[in-house]
Amino acid sequence: MHLVRYQSPDGRPVVGVQTGDTVAPVEGVGSFAELLRLTVDELQTAVAKVGESVPADGVRFLPPLDGRGEVWCAGVTYERSRGARMEESAEQSVYDKVYTADRPELFQKAPAWRVVADGEPVGIRVDSGHDVPEPELAVVANSHGEIVGFTVCNDMSSRSIEGVNPLYVPQAKLFAGGCALAAGIRPAWEVANPKDLTIDLVIRRGDDEVFSGTTSTSKLVRELQVLIDALFLPNDFPDGVILATGTGIVPELDFALAEGDVITITIAEVGTLTNTVAVGRGPFAFLATENLEEKR
Repeated sequence: MHLVRYQSPDGRPVVGVQTGDTVAPVEGVGSFAELLRLTVDELQTAVAKVGESVPADGVRFLPPLDGRGEVWCAGVTYERSRGARMEESAEQSVYDKVYTADRPELFQKAPAWRVVADGEPVGIRVDSGHDVPEPELAVVANSHGEIVGFTVCNDMSSRSIEGVNPLYVPQAKLFAGGCALAAGIRPAWEVANPKDLTIDLVIRRGDDEVFSGTTSTSKLVRELQVLIDALFLPNDFPDGVILATGTGIVPELDFALAEGDVITITIAEVGTLTNTVAVGRGPFAFLATENLEEKR
């Protein structure tokens, strides 16, 4: 089962449950924001009440976040990430120190309206030149700071910008098309051990596979609830929050994304996310337009 958002025939966003090849609306819940204001027990009860199902292949899925929801990221949480950041950076020590520090690296990635969904493009900056996807297990927390589910995140990153100076991290991470989420949220009560999930990344360029990698959330150095607690300590998230927990797959320095590359991330028991690379702001103007029309 996955919790999803999708468009009704009249264009309205609907909160639903996808089971196999069908999707059904959750009765009495009008938005993901409403859903993520519930406690985990209340949420489990709410999503058990669904209406008539329809085939999922005829549905346009939307990002699983709305309202005042936000996506945040934790950085340098895998040994591979620490090593890659040190390789590319002129200031290596900051990454080595944060990997073992009590305080995690946390940064805001995108408000709900900037998030792209499965099948939509992801972006790279025109002024970067060296960009990679970062496949990450994303933890979904309700407004009470409880973990209620998991999804797949692509935390797109400019290695060339961050490598010049760690203070450029916001520019390396926050840009049009820089954050993608899988269409569905797998409820936490259906994932037996989120610290033992395989993560696979495949990048295709035309007919060729130009990169692939595999890791496991067992290599994640920080506990998931500890990361959520650190995020909630100074902040309220009244409509819930999604926290991407860092990447354990980073291509070598001789690889960079190109326009048209197809990125597929699969996390066992959680889901799959596929996006095609686009360059610059233009391909993402629809995000602002659809927000104004209240379609997302």
